[in-house]
Order: sequence, then C-alpha cells, then structure tokens
Amino acid sequence: MKKTQFVITALVLLLLGSAPAQAQKYFSETGYAEFESRAPALTFTGTTQHLTGLIDLQAGKVDFYLDLNTLDTGISLRNRHMRDSYLETRRFSFAEFTGTLQPGFNLQLPEAQSVVVTGTFTIRGVERQREIQGTLRPSPDGTSLELEARFEVMLEDHNIPRPRVVFYELSDRQQITIRATLQQYDEP
Repeated sequence: MKKTQFVITALVLLLLGSAPAQAQKYFSETGYAEFESRAPALTFTGTTQHLTGLIDLQAGKVDFYLDLNTLDTGISLRNRHMRDSYLETRRFSFAEFTGTLQPGFNLQLPEAQSVVVTGTFTIRGVERQREIQGTLRPSPDGTSLELEARFEVMLEDHNIPRPRVVFYELSDRQQITIRATLQQYDEP
C-alpha cells in the first residue's frame, strides 16, 4: 500500500462512526521502529523514525505502517543489500499491521496498561495473523497515547531469504520494537 493510499485510508477510518463525547482517535507519523538481528557472529539493529499509525479506541481499530526504505542499519552497503536482496523494497515498500485492540484499555487510568492487539502483519507481500502485546499510556488530559510494543518476526514466515555469506550472518528471528506518541485527532 502506498503512503498516500494509507493516509487516505487512515483519514477515512478516522472519520467513520459517530464522535464520542471525548475523541478517542489518535494518530502519529513520527513513531520509532527498530529491528534487532542477533546471530552468533553478528548483532546489529536497523531503526527509523517514520512509523505511521492510528488507534481508534471507540472502534477498537489499530493500523500501523512503515516505509521499509527508511530503515537504517548504520552501514549504507548493508542497507542496500537489505532493501534490494532481502526486503525487495522496490516491490514491497511497506510493512503494515492492521488489527483489533482487545477490550480492557481504560483511557481514564493515567498509568501504562498492558494491551493485546490481534490482526494481520504484512511484510514482503506475505500476510500472517499475529497477536501483539504492548502497553498504552494515556496522557493525564487524554490528548495523547504513548505506545510501546515488542514482538518477533521469523524471516521464513514472510519468505525473506537469509544471506548465505558467512561474514554477513542474519538471525532467523528479528526482534521488533515500536514506540510512538499518538496525538488525539479531533474530527472536523
């Protein structure tokens, strides 16, 4: 899904439904995402500040996407190999998670609360059903949410090939961390 398509989809989702007394829709374009690859001979991370997402508490909907071309491992040659050979970002530019927030989150409680989202994670064109656990912390005035989640992605689950070169080892399991501050979206 192209960024423009996602933004349009996100805005449509935000505009659906009747507005509650207090808006319960939150949006961010500047979230943080990190993957960590831990292999016996090499550990490295890739990061980006371009995680975009929305949470609609009223509808219980969650949608996050990431332009994979913005991931940076700190080494330009490794970035190019990752994009061209493994993630194939010319064909599959984005990773996306769309799901449903399980009941239990209370916007009125100011502390971090454990949450579970079930849905579909798509990367490299391969969709997999996932259950992701994380935390949401509302600001005292309810105008923003702090999100943090960690989960694992198995390369083989998404048909991502592993490098065969001994000095460039990549773990089968990638540890993913996401963090975002989502701001309340007031409907017009």
